[in-house]
Amino acid sequence: MAHRSAKDAGSKGVHHHGFRVSFRQVKQVAALIGATFALHSGTASADAGAPLDAGSVAPVDYSLPEQSQQDALLLQAASLQDTPAASPVYGPEETAEASAGDGGTHVSFGRQIGAMKWELGLALTWMTASNIVKISRDGGRDFRFKDEGWFGDDTVNLGMDKLAHAWNTYWLTDVIEARIRHKTGATNAAVPAAAMSMGLMLYSELWDAHKKTSGFSFQDLAMNAAGAGFSVLRNSVPRLDEKVDFRLLLLPNSDIYTFSGTRHYRQMRYILALKLAGFEGMERSPLRFLELHAGYYATGFTAAEERRGEERRQKPFVGIGINLNQLLFGSRRPSGWAGRAASEGLQYLQVPYTAYHVH
Repeated sequence: MAHRSAKDAGSKGVHHHGFRVSFRQVKQVAALIGATFALHSGTASADAGAPLDAGSVAPVDYSLPEQSQQDALLLQAASLQDTPAASPVYGPEETAEASAGDGGTHVSFGRQIGAMKWELGLALTWMTASNIVKISRDGGRDFRFKDEGWFGDDTVNLGMDKLAHAWNTYWLTDVIEARIRHKTGATNAAVPAAAMSMGLMLYSELWDAHKKTSGFSFQDLAMNAAGAGFSVLRNSVPRLDEKVDFRLLLLPNSDIYTFSGTRHYRQMRYILALKLAGFEGMERSPLRFLELHAGYYATGFTAAEERRGEERRQKPFVGIGINLNQLLFGSRRPSGWAGRAASEGLQYLQVPYTAYHVH
């Protein structure tokens, strides 16, 4: 055990050759000696009033019997054990929770980045490889900025690409935050995770600046920040993640799933889902299986729709859906890896045909 400072030794006790003796323990030993003295001198004290012959008074043997000596030594050894020192007379006693801090386990930003070095490296490698393939296939150009707009009629995808940026950064931030918590135990991982995900998305945007069909867009960066910010909010406010999800609904088309282009955005719907099961008093109600939805999609911007003369339309909507997580798993966390993966996925993806929407 490490020694205390001289100041602490003066106020709490003294140290000698690797063990600590407090004043409380010294007092216990002194009391033991005093009690022993009183026990052996008690008989002589009781007869102090009677006249005594000096020659008739036998000398008092102050030594302890053998068994009493052993008991005394055991008591003294027990009192000198390395027990926690007494609390100071001022202020409340410090608890383990107080010493750890009320904010949980705080880990430095640098250590959190260090814990994610392999994951971040793999993400950067994948982004680099995929963008090299795209530029090699479609052609590249010098760095340029591009004002892509937001959700207006003059935008290419009527804002669907902007919501894609927000959702992608949102789930990426959540994944990074969960990995940091798992690897370091940090309870302050929400903001560092958002910084890391926005850094990855910025790196991707720098590649877009060299593509013929796009450019470096500040609108994209703003939507990235919005998605990361929603993740921070959801992971910082207690139980908010039990109440609200930000999901992507993909409606199958003739390709089942289209990987790029306007048809890729056409099959998307983005949803904010309010889960009734997350509210107090609803945990055992049949309403826990329901959700309230609000979302957005757009039509009329694909080449096929334009050839048919369909009007370009932005379509916000509301609706009601089934809480599949609650239906399949209830309030408990699934035990197997497949169940956990399904439960996590249902927080980010809306299964087709499990909701009714009105626009």
